[in-house]
Amino acid sequence: MNRKITIGILAHVDAGKTTLSEALLYLTGEIKKPGRVDHGDSFLDDDKIEQNRGITIFSNQARFTIEGDEDSVDVTLIDTPGHVDFQAETERTLSVLDYALIVISGSEGIQPHTRTLYRMLKERGIPAFVFVNKMDITVKDKELLIDDLRDSMGVEAVDFSDSSERTDEFIDELTLYSTALMEAALESEGTKAQARISDGQIADAVSAGEIVPVMFGSALKTDGIRELLEVLRRYTKASGYGKDFGAVIYKTTTAKDGERLCFLKITGGELRVKDSVKVRSADRNSKSYETKINQIRLYSGSKYISVDQAGAGTVCAVTGLGKALPGDSLGQEEPAVYSTEPFMVYTVRGPAGKDPHDVMKDMQMLTSEDPALHADWSADGSEIEMRLMGQVQLEILQSVIKSRFGYEVSFGSGSVLYLETIDGTYEGVGHFEPLRHYAEVHLIMEPGERGSGIVITSEVPEDELAVNWQRLIMTHLQEKEHTGVLTGAPLTDVKITLAAGRAHEKHTMGGDFREATYRAVRNALMQAKRDGKALLLEPWCEFEIELPAQSAGRAINDLNHMGASQEGLEQKEDTAVIRGRAPSALTAEYQQTLVSYTSGTGRMSMIQSGYDICHNADEIIEETGYEAERDTENPADSVFVNHKGSDIVPWDQVTEHMHLAGVLKAERGRDMNSSDWQAGPDGRAAGTKDGAWTDGEIDAKEAERRRIAAEKELESIFERTYGPVRKRHYIEKKELYPAPEISEEEAARNAERNAQIKARHEKKTAEKGDAGTLILVDGYNVIFSDKHLKELADTDIGSARDSLVERLINYAGYTGFKVSVIFDAYKVVPGDGSREKHSIVDVIYTAANESADIRIGRMAGKAKESQIYVVTSDEQVQQNVWTQGALRISSREFIEVLKHTEEEIRSML
Repeated sequence: MNRKITIGILAHVDAGKTTLSEALLYLTGEIKKPGRVDHGDSFLDDDKIEQNRGITIFSNQARFTIEGDEDSVDVTLIDTPGHVDFQAETERTLSVLDYALIVISGSEGIQPHTRTLYRMLKERGIPAFVFVNKMDITVKDKELLIDDLRDSMGVEAVDFSDSSERTDEFIDELTLYSTALMEAALESEGTKAQARISDGQIADAVSAGEIVPVMFGSALKTDGIRELLEVLRRYTKASGYGKDFGAVIYKTTTAKDGERLCFLKITGGELRVKDSVKVRSADRNSKSYETKINQIRLYSGSKYISVDQAGAGTVCAVTGLGKALPGDSLGQEEPAVYSTEPFMVYTVRGPAGKDPHDVMKDMQMLTSEDPALHADWSADGSEIEMRLMGQVQLEILQSVIKSRFGYEVSFGSGSVLYLETIDGTYEGVGHFEPLRHYAEVHLIMEPGERGSGIVITSEVPEDELAVNWQRLIMTHLQEKEHTGVLTGAPLTDVKITLAAGRAHEKHTMGGDFREATYRAVRNALMQAKRDGKALLLEPWCEFEIELPAQSAGRAINDLNHMGASQEGLEQKEDTAVIRGRAPSALTAEYQQTLVSYTSGTGRMSMIQSGYDICHNADEIIEETGYEAERDTENPADSVFVNHKGSDIVPWDQVTEHMHLAGVLKAERGRDMNSSDWQAGPDGRAAGTKDGAWTDGEIDAKEAERRRIAAEKELESIFERTYGPVRKRHYIEKKELYPAPEISEEEAARNAERNAQIKARHEKKTAEKGDAGTLILVDGYNVIFSDKHLKELADTDIGSARDSLVERLINYAGYTGFKVSVIFDAYKVVPGDGSREKHSIVDVIYTAANESADIRIGRMAGKAKESQIYVVTSDEQVQQNVWTQGALRISSREFIEVLKHTEEEIRSML
């Protein structure tokens, strides 16, 4: 009887993963000739973009059978991407694997990303096999490679090359790592241990993760592949599946025939065409729904067969699941949880003349296949934003869009995706009561665990607020991405509990609760900001750095400046390995620096480990310039009715006016709505001995300003909630008094005047020239590239700086360019940094924990000028700013430009 197993093949880029997949398919008779990625004829990497790039980008599956004398194994092999930018795609396949086959290049050894992959497998309890490839071109022997696996990766590696012979040495290795096998070997005296240990017992040890079988060979020459297949047949076992139907989705895509496909693995029971199934969302706040299966397809490469039913252990694609996403589950199976999320945000710009809304529809189609892309409008609704892992994924996405939709897009410079949360418990109140409308909502918001997202619950009895209104409030909490009040970044890691609410039997409409709910969320966040309990989060990663031991001191010092936490330091001969956690943005920038100062021998691997406190929150908040109280799309104030109409009541005064009693208790047990506790203008307790009541009044001008603002905001609210407001008097006036006709002479005069205005505008633009150009100068790099400045610096570094700044002032004044010169923090100790204006030149001194390289890279990525030039001879900085669209000038070239400019100035004088 055949058993079914699903094996994922994982590796670092260029280890030969796809070549090994081709060899396995060839020797099992599934393909007639093994293909190669670099030749563009591989069975699994059949996408044109993969063939052009020569790397695996999309996970793909193939089916083959390993035949044996007594039993056979039906294998679904899933080929995964090896590049770190596509780690999210790889992680999604892990939820359906029975085993993993890790491929390592014998010539290059263990790569940092290989360690990351093995750690992901260990965390999920997925047993592994290892195939060491390219043994035909390596000088390392098997013993040394086995030792590397054990020492640097912590792999319980056992050489299975001679497993069929069951030598004493092989048995000794098995019993060293498996207690069960040791007991079997010692079970009875007088019998050879080889005879007492069965294939099934070894398979049990492998499945338990006690042993990792290692095989050697050359996939390109098919050396060692038959032996690998035999090891997979003998030492794997079928997973246990339940009788009740269940399945988990790991991939969604659109087929060439236009059908939306959901790739899944059946983890229990059986699935038939036209079955009605329950889809459970990986998003805990989304509801489950019922739908019917239209087709079941068994894919192998790009080819498939349709079947009427599929049993447990089958990997298949189905149609009919609607908008189901990777991670969603069917039936009794629990949804999958993924940890890899992109932490960079890029703006997407379509071609000229292309409607941005049409571009957005296409981007959302891609997001439905890869939710991590998260296509959405920017905060002001003017640009499309997408989340990506890095430059390689960006380039691939451009190719995908060109191939699928027929047009080219460009991406703006990337920025880190920040998130916001709170570190305290608050009661947010939202009251919406314009004339003939009413809704009030009280929400308790409290911190959640890191990575928990937004969890929503209700504790309101049905006799206090009808179920239909509660469901509506919950829907409004789920339907939008709520934003924080520090930078306007998305809100996360909070628990929101509906604590109280009130409706009016005649005047409440659905849109009223939307307004009240949104305002309640913002109200709580504003309280947290007031108390210093609003937090900015940034992505963090776990890293591992391998470098020459003599460079470890430099690396540790750099990591300390980054705010990284060092969790381990190992040294083996001349190599050091440093492990820890650090902000992802800083470690991403550090990879090239590491390569530079280790002459290419240093390596760094990272795996995203969620979000944590931002290391430079104050700086980011200042740079963002977000003003929560001016964000009219996300108001925290409430609307209350009065005898004339409605008033906008500021968020910090809502507790004075709200109709329902507060749910949380104030300090000393006073109720928030009791007579001896009133909120002052600053929102703090008043009427108590230590109350913070300040002025108690708002002056007449401020009151008038708020009344005017209230009218405008109310009109805006109604426009958003109930549609455009019809202004009958305007329509009637337009019909009664049509625009007067003008003569041809007057029309000609108007046209001539418009032409003159346009000409003056064009002249002014031409005169302005390159005034919008920004020159970023790496100060010390230029100083040490100029003979005169370097000699001056040897005597007095301050004089050298002053001399360079004076020359830059003359240059900026003559050319009209904007110039900023950046120096590392030598000026101040301990180095808090500063920004000074010297005439028309910005002189910037970085903070002690920030290099000029990092500051220049950040400024090049965030500046809004039409063109940016970066002056430096540092290859690391040049490469960094080039990827962000800036132009580069070497320091020596710029010194010649300075000299030429100075000569022109002298000649004019």
